[in-house]
Amino acid sequence: MAASEYLDERIETATHEEIQKLQDARLAKQLDYLFVRSVFYQEKFRAAGLRREHYRCLGDLQRFPFTTKEELRESQAACPPLGKHTAADLDDIIRVQSSTGTTGKPSFVGLTRRDAEVWTKATARSFYTQGLRKPDIVIHAAGLTLFAGGLPVKDAIEFAGAMFVPIGTGASEKALYAIQLLKANAMHCTPSYAAYFADWVRREAEIEPRELGLKKIFCGAEPGAGIPAVRAKLQADWGARVTEGLGNADMVPIIFSECPDQSGMHFNVPEYVFAEIVDPESGESLPIETGVTGELVYTSLERECVPLLRFRTRDRVTVLGTECRCGRTGFKLRCVGRMDDMLIVLGVNVFPSAVKDVVSGFHPQTTGEIQIVLDEPGPKVAPPMKVVAEYADAACDLTALRTEIERKIKAVLTVSASVNLVAPGTLPRYEMKGQLVKKAYENKVAV
Repeated sequence: MAASEYLDERIETATHEEIQKLQDARLAKQLDYLFVRSVFYQEKFRAAGLRREHYRCLGDLQRFPFTTKEELRESQAACPPLGKHTAADLDDIIRVQSSTGTTGKPSFVGLTRRDAEVWTKATARSFYTQGLRKPDIVIHAAGLTLFAGGLPVKDAIEFAGAMFVPIGTGASEKALYAIQLLKANAMHCTPSYAAYFADWVRREAEIEPRELGLKKIFCGAEPGAGIPAVRAKLQADWGARVTEGLGNADMVPIIFSECPDQSGMHFNVPEYVFAEIVDPESGESLPIETGVTGELVYTSLERECVPLLRFRTRDRVTVLGTECRCGRTGFKLRCVGRMDDMLIVLGVNVFPSAVKDVVSGFHPQTTGEIQIVLDEPGPKVAPPMKVVAEYADAACDLTALRTEIERKIKAVLTVSASVNLVAPGTLPRYEMKGQLVKKAYENKVAV
């Protein structure tokens, strides 16, 4: 593969041994920084009986404690504005971003100038992996304010030399106009918005989305674009290649992303982040090899403001491979879903995205839109699991379709489900992250 296919060929095609040597040196330096600059980690290490000399090589990292999102929120609440885990002087912080609050209140993340430069380079590499190139005109149909997928994405796309068009959310009419006027060929958004916008274009503009000429759709912020049936429908609707990226507001906006081979998201930033996969129950570090499933854990390797050690992301992932035809050596994975979203039906783990994949596979008989209805707080769900799904064609045999969907859910996910088919357009559409679970119990009136 030609060198022009990489933004940084030296890192993207480095051997495992080369990356390990680089990470070992950078982690040692980062730990020196933590022991001196971070009150948060000084306290954690002291409580765990750990000293700097306890780290000699990458294998020693497993002796160090995990960091959780709850700890960061508590740190920020106890020591405003940015928490005890802030290791840089406020005078050196040039920007504050925020998480999206997936599992609670949004938490703020500070960036020094060096941190911002790292974010830009790392995120640009991830977009470049997905196929972003200098001539591209990219419609940004996602948040632009505190959202880590906003301004950092702008910086990255411009760094790569492409044109960035900041439309934001809730502006489908402006997005359509910009695509037509500028002859844009790419769009960055959530998979939920890509589906929503396709429906909007058909309904409001009375044209097929694929007629607009988009050729690249870069998705992120939620699972979906990597779900085979969902991706297939989006690509059919838009006539574009759909790729996905995965990142973390507390670490780097995009850390994993797909190459055009679309066989999983590559680990793109090994010089800035050390990635582990651990058993979510025991915390044991698992080998990174094909077929391994677990929770992603990140460690900063070059961070000034909020360096984090063994940060539990709550992202459940599966390793899809350690080699690729594109020549990149970063291992590949797919995000199964958030650990916080996982449901348990008679001891079986079920992710809402997996249910959506099954139902989307019945397109064109279904629209692919679903909601799982919970009558009681999860994660335990009494069978049968209640699923609401939209049919697409009223002329089809709805009874037979419902039976077939229930059978398929049982066969694929090994749990029983009760499917309620509703008319197309009944379920809500989302311009940012989709909501696949409806908490019906929150609307119950106390007697």
